Amino acid sequence: MGGAAGGPAEPDPRRPLVGDEARRWAADYGDEHAPASEDPPGSRFAWCVTGSGHYLEESMALAQRLPQVDLFLSAAADEVLPLYGMRLEWLRERFRVFRDKSASSVPVGRLYAEAYHTVVIAPATSNTVAKCAYGLSDTLPTNLFAQAGKLGVPSLVFACDTEPVVVTKAPRSHATEWLTLRPRRIELDNVERLRTIDYCTVLTSPTELEAALDARLKALKLAWNASSS
Repeated sequence: MGGAAGGPAEPDPRRPLVGDEARRWAADYGDEHAPASEDPPGSRFAWCVTGSGHYLEESMALAQRLPQVDLFLSAAADEVLPLYGMRLEWLRERFRVFRDKSASSVPVGRLYAEAYHTVVIAPATSNTVAKCAYGLSDTLPTNLFAQAGKLGVPSLVFACDTEPVVVTKAPRSHATEWLTLRPRRIELDNVERLRTIDYCTVLTSPTELEAALDARLKALKLAWNASSS
């Protein structure tokens, strides 16, 4: 349908986006990288970060030791990571980074190209655990978790609130270095419910997470990065 007299025709909203136009659209919504179809099948870890500081530094240290890792940040993670000294520029030097900038979690579409063999959520807030346990998916990490399950891709979830008393590191801006939290029964129950979800393994400590990642690497015939181990 034409525009004003003498003006250019308006673009057809039903026309699919392709090529550079599609890439620009994806970049606007948090996926500024080459299409996932350019990655070899089953070659990468999808590591999701939520808004928790609990063992955040230890989790990110493990992520750096793995081969071929992409980071998927929730909006909360975007806010919290700098409070623990991890700015976006620092992350991009070490990983490909995808941000939660769209209601439909556009970067999740990369899963369908089968480039990812494992999804990791570490650390996972009690909010993320609850959503995953009850099938809710309204953030980038929870959408990745749900779609991974539907595709049969294993997920490793390092849950934060797993004990009656949790001692966690405070943000650098806080007056004290450590905080003591007492998860409610509902948080502990949600962790147990999450254990029943298909293709999901729940971890409760950095040691358990490292062991699960090591087992996954061996199953995939991969190895830790020697330079970071």
